[in-house]
Amino acid sequence: MRTWPASRQASCFWKPDMLVLSGGTGTPKLLRGLKELVLPQELSVAVNTAEDLWISGNYISPDIDSVLYTLADMIDEKRWWGIKGDRTLTHDFLLMMGVDEKLAIGDKDRAVHIFRSNLLRRGVKLSLTTEAIANALGVMQRVVPMTDDIVSTVIGTPEGMMHFQDFWASLKGRPRVESVTFTGLEEALPCQGFLDLLEREETVIIGPSNPVTSIGPILALAGVRDRLKKKKVVAISPFVGNKPVSGPAAKLMEARGVPASDEGVAALLGKVDIFVVDGKSDYTGDCVRMKTLMRTKNESLAMAKGLLDLIGCS
Repeated sequence: MRTWPASRQASCFWKPDMLVLSGGTGTPKLLRGLKELVLPQELSVAVNTAEDLWISGNYISPDIDSVLYTLADMIDEKRWWGIKGDRTLTHDFLLMMGVDEKLAIGDKDRAVHIFRSNLLRRGVKLSLTTEAIANALGVMQRVVPMTDDIVSTVIGTPEGMMHFQDFWASLKGRPRVESVTFTGLEEALPCQGFLDLLEREETVIIGPSNPVTSIGPILALAGVRDRLKKKKVVAISPFVGNKPVSGPAAKLMEARGVPASDEGVAALLGKVDIFVVDGKSDYTGDCVRMKTLMRTKNESLAMAKGLLDLIGCS
């Protein structure tokens, strides 16, 4: 288990606890900064699981893994998924043997998937497997999946209905998006850990992740929006210069009937007390403008510091 260095303790100034809602790319960049400024016991993250799937016999939870690897200082910051310096010897050998593995999974990354899958096969809930992985990686912050139930993002295209990972990882997001649905979402319930955090935390930060497929499923879980009405909700748009930083957000938003812009993000998120947009945004609604592009650790720190100042914790 990692200990919290004295050098970091001196820089912490956050008092109330906070909960971050996260997907797997944009929000971890913010977490890279927040974890340097907020004591671990005061920072919690609830993560999207609607993109989870089984690959080569193992259960992959890509957004959870990206959050855990970020908090453990292990994330591959070039891709924002996987472990830095990881090799793909197993993946390459599987391809040689004729296995069509849709993701180039690293060997260390696969070890995490095996660890998780062995627990799941024994009947352990995803929330408890996530806690076990966090402990093994030395992550001191609380990280919970949005649900212990199975939810899958399905993309409708002219080529047929497909899992989000087939659309994005295999087909690179090329097909036209006709619909976005979440199988199992209507029956799914927030996991107990997520409910406990929603009850406890005063401030909820909606990170700059895809508002359709990353944040959307979290907000759509039974009772989540009602609980957020009682919280101070701060949301950061994933758009910079009127375009998403990465990923297929624009296509997905248009398929959901909203403009691919900060206006569309605001419409999808609903109740937000403070809406943060990039300084170059054309958004005309009530908002706070900041430099939200986080290409480097220093930019992540600056964004995190500005966000904490904004919500009154300095």
